[in-house]
Amino acid sequence: MKMGKAFQGGAIKRHTILGAGGAIGVSLANELLAHNQKVKLMSRSGFSMPGATSVKGDLTSLGDTLRAVEGSDVVYLCAGLPYRYEIWKERWPRIMNHVIEACYKEDSLLIFFDNVYMYGRVEGKMTEQTPYNPCSKKGEIRATIARQLESEMSKVSMRAIIGRASDLYGPYSVQSSLLYLLMIKNLRKGKKAQWMGSLTQPHSFTYTLDCAKALRQLADDPRACNQVWHLPTFSPGPTGEEWVQLLSSQINVDPRTMLVPKWVLKTMGYFDITLTEVYELVFQQEMDYHFDSTKFNTFFNFEPTSYEKGIRETIAYLDQIKQ
Repeated sequence: MKMGKAFQGGAIKRHTILGAGGAIGVSLANELLAHNQKVKLMSRSGFSMPGATSVKGDLTSLGDTLRAVEGSDVVYLCAGLPYRYEIWKERWPRIMNHVIEACYKEDSLLIFFDNVYMYGRVEGKMTEQTPYNPCSKKGEIRATIARQLESEMSKVSMRAIIGRASDLYGPYSVQSSLLYLLMIKNLRKGKKAQWMGSLTQPHSFTYTLDCAKALRQLADDPRACNQVWHLPTFSPGPTGEEWVQLLSSQINVDPRTMLVPKWVLKTMGYFDITLTEVYELVFQQEMDYHFDSTKFNTFFNFEPTSYEKGIRETIAYLDQIKQ
């Protein structure tokens, strides 16, 4: 039986980020490099950045996955797939199998960056103890792969962590953040902010840079192993109306809003497959979306970035990249 590699917090380790070009992959790579860690980036595009090594590969290929993970002390599964149910159904279980097998072979710590689709519609706070009760097809897939990894985590020979986040906002998330795509982007162009579901229900968002710091801390502390952790998220989340007010004040524009009716989104989905995929998850904007990270905050004595500070830093980043 493997006992696992033992490291002190802050020791130099070999980190491999699978799915390296997305919001969390880039944020995490910067965080690790800032702490003088060895970083390898693996993506289909061959994404690269100064200070890290880069390899091209496809996680649906076991050979590519084994080659990417070879020599790694810590492996982060941060991959994002095209937002299509059929693609998720076919590829996600295979990717999880490949990554688990590779981490077993190298005796690497596996950290899976996860979302909350598997919880479904929740009454009250979402915590690490919230049961999986998906009410969407993509939620069913996320529940399947989470259970797949949790089954391995129950074995003493496997070292793994699930780090779960709410919807994202912050630097590097312009391609994936609902808050950016619907509100920030429009307000910065002088248009009305858009929202779906309800403007009066609170909705938590997790800051990308907090995710990166948290993932590094999880990798550094052996006590965190073989557990599910909600990554640090400021609480409570603003309502849709409060988000518009906060963003408008930071961008210095009038707080104008357009609520997209659910039936309009469904009708548009007949002409756009992506909107069809989004439609089944609108329930998240209709419920009291309260993502609770008390476990992480308390254990690591971590104070999540306030929404005011996070938005201020996000806008500064957007100004820098001219988005």
